[in-house]
Formats: sequence, C-alpha cells, structure tokens
Amino acid sequence: MVGYIVFLTISAGLYAIFGLGLNLQWGFTGLINFGHVAFMTVGAYTTVLLTNQGVPVILAVLIGAILASLLGLLIGTSTLRLREDYLAIVTIGVSELLRLIALNEEWLTKGAFGVQGFPLPLGKFDPNFFGKFIMIAILTIIAIFTAYKLWIGLSKIWRKGNRIGPLIWAVISGIILLLVYICGVIALNDYNYKAGLMLLVLVTLALVYSGLEILVNSPWGRILKAIREDEEIPRALGKNVFWYKLQSFMLGGGIAGVAGSFYAWQLTTVYPSNFEPLLTFNAWTIVVLGGAGSNQGTILGAIIFWGYDSLTRFVLPQLGILDNARLGAFRVMIIGLILIVLMIWRPQGILGNKDELTLGK
Repeated sequence: MVGYIVFLTISAGLYAIFGLGLNLQWGFTGLINFGHVAFMTVGAYTTVLLTNQGVPVILAVLIGAILASLLGLLIGTSTLRLREDYLAIVTIGVSELLRLIALNEEWLTKGAFGVQGFPLPLGKFDPNFFGKFIMIAILTIIAIFTAYKLWIGLSKIWRKGNRIGPLIWAVISGIILLLVYICGVIALNDYNYKAGLMLLVLVTLALVYSGLEILVNSPWGRILKAIREDEEIPRALGKNVFWYKLQSFMLGGGIAGVAGSFYAWQLTTVYPSNFEPLLTFNAWTIVVLGGAGSNQGTILGAIIFWGYDSLTRFVLPQLGILDNARLGAFRVMIIGLILIVLMIWRPQGILGNKDELTLGK
C-alpha cells in the first residue's frame, strides 16, 4: 500500500511539472502545443546519457532543460509568426520525429533496446536518523505549503458564490494530501530509492510552481495573458508579441525537460516507446481538468488524473465487464466523457477563472 502511494505521488508530481510547462504555453499564452512530449523526450535522454558519462545529476538535468528550451527556440522561431494551427501541426510532427529517431538510432540512444543501467539520484543514499528527520521535515513543509495553496484556489471559487463544489474538492484534496503525507513519512522512515525520488519530485514541483507563480503574476505574466486574449492589443502598445511568445514556449519546454528527467528516473530504463503522443494527451487532460491559466489547478488536475488512473486500473478488472485488451481503450473513453461533461458544467476547469478567460465572454 505505502509503496503504491509513493509510486502514485511520483507519477502525479512529475506529471504536474509536465503540465505546468504546458499550462504556461497554452493556459497563459494561448500557444497550442500538441507535441509537448518532445521536450520531455529531450530532457529524459539528455539526462540519462550524460549521467552515464559521469556528468553530475544536477548538471545533467540543467543541460537537458536547456536543450529542451533550445528545441522550443527552434520550433518557435519557425512557427510562432504563423497561425496557431501551424504550431499545433509542427509540434506533433517534431515529437514523432524525435521518437522515431530515438527508435532507429542505435549509436547514441541504443534504438529499441533503450538506455539502461544509468545512475539514479539518491540511488545509493543511506540516511541515518538525522537525515531521515530532515527529509520528513522537508516533506512536512511541502504538505503545509500545498494545503495552503489549494485552499487559496478553492476559496476563490467559494467567494464567487459556488459553495458545494469547493467543499467537495476541499474534502477530497484533504484526504488525498493526508494519505500521501502519512505514506510519505512511513516510506522515508523506511528509506528506499523510490522514497527519495518522491521527495525530490515534490521539492522540484514546489520550486517550479513557486517560480511560475512569481512570473505569471509579474508584468511579464500579464503581457502573456494579454497575448492569450487578443495579441493585437499588446502589439498596439509596443510589445514584441513574438518575443514574449518565444520566451513562454522555451520556458515551458524547459520545464517539460525537467519532468522528462524524473520520468526517466521513475522508469529506470528509457525506451522510445515510453514517449508516445498519449503523454501529451494526458498533460492536456490535466490542464483542462484543473483549469487553464491556473497553476494550482494543474497540480489538482494531476492529482485527480492519477487518482482516477489508480481506481480504474484496479476496480474495472474486478467488475469483469470487459477483457484486458479493451480496458485501456475504455478508460481513455471515460476520460473523454469526463472532459465533455466538465466543458458543459465548468468550461474553465475546476480552479480556472471564467471571468479571466475568453470562454466566459
């Protein structure tokens, strides 16, 4: 039980980081990116290949994020001046191109055989009592920080007159947060590699989230929102719209590259098949579910997404309605149905601001 909760926490955490990159690009800037997994692919392969050559883990992650940002620069300079549908088409093509290169290139990426046996962060770490105490203290601070931010997001909806929704989500979020915290403390006390990776994911998520909150609430972030709503207005005010779009696209790609590093560490073996377009679809589901233009919503969306994934993965086979070959497709179909209902009931997402988005106009 504890081990599985740790696995779900790692998955939700790295997908939240992955979704935050997409939320910056689309939720705040309005850039349609259907190939977000390409940045994750670059980050994952760069990290594992460099660490295999003896490069320190932190430096390898930074280089992976930089290369993912440079990929965003390459894509952005050639497409951001065009219509949005061109960007969507190009990003899909680039993501599949990178995956096929990784699949067929054997000298560097080892082709379909994949990259195996690379160094893992905290893989050989054996903390003493004091070390475990510090790690549990860090987890406690993150839990308090998360509860505070989720409460702020839910209270905004509460003040707008919606009472039942925030109460339900507050209860669900509180239960999930408490369960994760208790299992995290147990796992860190009985330390293993996955427990250390869980803590690293949560620390990184907190740092990425805090950094993005500062940026999107700064004048820079307000210009991005203006571009999302009507880019002709900031252009008329003398703003270089293309440059701001490019900055957002590159930063979002770099964040996805960091998520790719954690994805590789979670898998412990990297194959080209790990980077299918489905990962981009999952990121879009998380952002739409939580609320576009809301970093809190992206985190909540990742939690709900992986909660759904966990429940359906174990509950549906017990019902015996479908065979195993069709269960995967059925689970994806249910996600689509949930999104349709959400778009009718609350088109801005759970924590999205309808007044801020053009959806409400």
